Amino acid sequence: MPKTFRFGEDHLTAGIALGLARGTVTGTFTDECLKNVNASYQRVQRIVEKGHTVYGINTGFGPLCNTKISKEDTKILQSNILQSHSVGVGTPIATELAKVMLILKIHALAKGFSGIAESTLQRMLWHLENDAIPVVPSQGSVGASGDLAPLSHLFLPLIGLGKVEYQGKTITTKELFQKTSLLPLELGPKEGLALINGTQFIAAHGVLVVQKLQHCLKNADIIGAMMIEGLQGSMKPFYEELHQLRPFKGNQHVAGRIRTLLQGSEILEDHIDCERVQDPYSLRCIPQVHGASRNAWLHLKELLEIELNSVTDNPVIIDDELTISGGNFHGQPLAMALDYAALAASEIGNISDRRIYLALEGNSPGVPKLLMKDTGINSGYMILQYTSAALASENKSLCFPASADSIPTSLGQEDHVSMGSISGRKALQIIENVEKIQAIELLTAAQAFEYRKPLKSGIVLDEIHQYLRTKVAFAENDRVFADDIETGINMLQNREIISLVETVMQEKNLEWETPHIEEFDTY
Repeated sequence: MPKTFRFGEDHLTAGIALGLARGTVTGTFTDECLKNVNASYQRVQRIVEKGHTVYGINTGFGPLCNTKISKEDTKILQSNILQSHSVGVGTPIATELAKVMLILKIHALAKGFSGIAESTLQRMLWHLENDAIPVVPSQGSVGASGDLAPLSHLFLPLIGLGKVEYQGKTITTKELFQKTSLLPLELGPKEGLALINGTQFIAAHGVLVVQKLQHCLKNADIIGAMMIEGLQGSMKPFYEELHQLRPFKGNQHVAGRIRTLLQGSEILEDHIDCERVQDPYSLRCIPQVHGASRNAWLHLKELLEIELNSVTDNPVIIDDELTISGGNFHGQPLAMALDYAALAASEIGNISDRRIYLALEGNSPGVPKLLMKDTGINSGYMILQYTSAALASENKSLCFPASADSIPTSLGQEDHVSMGSISGRKALQIIENVEKIQAIELLTAAQAFEYRKPLKSGIVLDEIHQYLRTKVAFAENDRVFADDIETGINMLQNREIISLVETVMQEKNLEWETPHIEEFDTY
């Protein structure tokens, strides 16, 4: 991770975007970047002076594209568009998500194809550096002329309107200006349109999906390996020889991770010659199911990275002679990928719920039904699976692809839209549900694991089990399991299990048995 990122010039990734949002990376403009920005700004001024008709510079917007705007009114037009398009509704998105939107927009505009003024770009950077993050409603974008409504709210503070999160409070921009002595900006020709055209709402959701889904995928392998141990699953489905015959990257990666996690297990050795022929699919097909979701994640990462380094507003100012009114703002490339990622996340929760159910059946030698010996008076872990089933079912209902829908807008001028903003929001919803399902699987896997004592698992899984027991005790009787689940959720969301695995691997000089670790471990 670099310490400094040059907006408009360096290659932006999801990881760097989050680093900028969290203050571990500093963003800056170089002289060369500002030279390009100013050159593009001057090109717009010349278009206005010459009176050439160019969409959004001296015409109305959408169905009003044939309405000519006078030279005197071009600035009013840009202020008006921010206000008229600020029609967002619903709960505001998380402040970090709005911050990522701001970062992505700064990078896109800094490439010098949008006609933005340097002063506007510097004010945007001020908001980022001073943690004065605009409040952005979550609903209202159809993801086609870019994310018009959310981006309009994001940039209302530039002209003295809207609200911001500042110093731990939500305040009006007027109050922000009183605290900081800032003044509203007067937007020049095309600036308002450049600000609100683009896919930064969709892409910001993509950044968070890439990060959070990767965490879920890593946790899925770790918890799945613990469940294999708890239920005495077979090691053969993870052999390298099998996956060389069907060499999907995700499958090979997952199988290699499971082999590493189970390395040196006494539990595996104890039942190596047992009479069981094969395990249920939720154990045996972990590489194929987790691996398919890994492949979907990789696809999203690759497409997102292209989008993060693209110019997605309209029109695009190529040079003095060429201005193109095109469709780079259309969110379809990310909308479809986010729907795919949502399905991939849902399936991780689905197979996790199946393993939870499997653990309760009592079909594995030594593991009691419902994961508790004294049942009847105790229900054991029975009802935890109700919650995982409810969450898995909810996720299935959220998997209808938003990108399969389109409702014409703008009096038919925008007759096909992506709905990518909905794709992004749903993907994050599904991932949050998966985190809860995985917390329940972690608890049930650990409970089953306990019945394998005094046999030990591999070093990594034993360390995880011991760590979990410092926070959640083995259950001999019923208790309020919601508290245990909440503890598990916090552990997973805070990356505690992933971090522990990384620490143990480093201390014991262990290496993952996967040829694709670089692709799947970096974003």
